[in-house]
This record gives sequence, structure tokens and C-alpha cells, in this order.
Amino acid sequence: MSAIKGARERARAEITEAIKEEASSQLAAHGSSGLSLRAVARELGMASSALYRYFPSRDDLLTALIIDAYDAVGEAAERALARADADARDRAAAAVVAGVKAQGAGPADRWQAVCCAVRDWAVAHPQEYALIYGSPVPGYAAPQTTVGPASRVPLALVSVVRDAHAAGLLGEPVGRPLAGPVAADARRLAAELAPELPTAVVAALVAVWAQLFGIVSFELFGQFNRVVEARGPFFEQAAAALGAQVGLAPAAASGEPALAAAARDVLPGE
Repeated sequence: MSAIKGARERARAEITEAIKEEASSQLAAHGSSGLSLRAVARELGMASSALYRYFPSRDDLLTALIIDAYDAVGEAAERALARADADARDRAAAAVVAGVKAQGAGPADRWQAVCCAVRDWAVAHPQEYALIYGSPVPGYAAPQTTVGPASRVPLALVSVVRDAHAAGLLGEPVGRPLAGPVAADARRLAAELAPELPTAVVAALVAVWAQLFGIVSFELFGQFNRVVEARGPFFEQAAAALGAQVGLAPAAASGEPALAAAARDVLPGE
């Protein structure tokens, strides 16, 4: 019985993926407003009634595609961060063998890794990016199930800043002091997301999160045409500037984090 059940589950998973792949093709060709369950069923040679057993409505199918897209870009960001840390550990191990001093992945490097992973994924998957960060789908309201996947990229950015703060490597965010309703929003978000971070840092994180995806959207949706040609290098510089806004200093010329280098210069006995 378990073998039969397993075969059924595999078959259902395969059909579900085929439905989503065809729906993605329709999105690429016709946009979200042109997505039709009947058209998907027709292309797959399925009866509409059979497809409804997998996705009862167009909105259910859209939600599945949206969650997949959020998870994909979130996974790309998380993998890039893990890879930056692993590379730093490898360098440290090699330095021990060589008898020299090596630095770990600085906060600015970790931030850059996350930001560049987001852009790389978006450039490689423009249709999926447009589905989650482009124009809203008419008549569609995203359910609560999309919140967790949508949070993966911002939480990766928060983790970089949180670790920098814990290590004493986070400077002051750039900008005017918070006041009025903006300060109230920042206090609420800080309590929910990262109570250990200064309120002004959390406010800066929200601002740079919006700016990060604004820059990527400008590139993908054509606003940089005949304006910015060296888009990769431009993005890298912009991402570094966004990191500086939240208090992440760029790496020093020696490869040592700039704030750590400054501390070494002023602390006695170093």
C-alpha cells in the first residue's frame, strides 16, 4: 500500500509541476491578467475539471507561483550569504596552515553577497521577478501564506546587520533623526523584527530594502536604457552605498573591515 501511495504522490507532484510550468509560460506570453486555468488545462491535454483538483482557482495557481518565486530569490540570497561565510572559513583555514592572519567575511562583504544574489536571480528570472515585484495582478489579493516566503530576503539582510551589531561593527545609519509617525513605525518594526537593533537602524533597513528592489526593477523594466550601461558594476556600487546607509562600512583597503581597522588604530595596546 505504501508503494502505491508513494507512486500517487509522485504523480501528483509531477502534474502539479507541469501545471505550474505551463502557467509560467502563459505569464511570460500574456502577463498575469491573461492567465487562464482552462488554457493551461488545454495545453496539457487535461480536462478543466481535473486541473481544478490541483488548483481550485486562478488565484490558487497564482499564489503557488508567487510562493515559488519568493522562495527562489530567498534561497538565492541565503545561499550567497552561507557561501560568503564558507569562503571566509576556507581562507581562515588556509591562513592557519600558511601561518598568516586572515580576516573573516566582513559585514559589508556579506551584505554585498546578499544584494548581488538578489540581482543575479532577478536578471536570470525576469518573469518570476515581475510576478512578485512588478505591477499588482488585477483582482488578486495575496494570502497570508505568501508572507513567510516574501520575508526571506529582508530577513537575510537583517541577519547581516544583526551580526554586525553583535560584533561591534555597526556604525550609525545615515539620515536625519526619526520623528513623529516615522519614529512610531520604526519602534513597532524594531520590536517585531530585531529588538536588539537600534530603532534608527531598523528604519534604515526598511528604506534600503525598498531601494534595493527599486534599483533591480529599474534595470529589469527598462528605466536604465540609454542611462546606465555598466549595470553590474553600477549595482555593486549602489549596493555598497545601501549598506553604508544602515551603518555597514565598506571593507578597508587591507581587506580588514573598516570599523575594525578604525578600532585597531585607536585602541591602546593594539
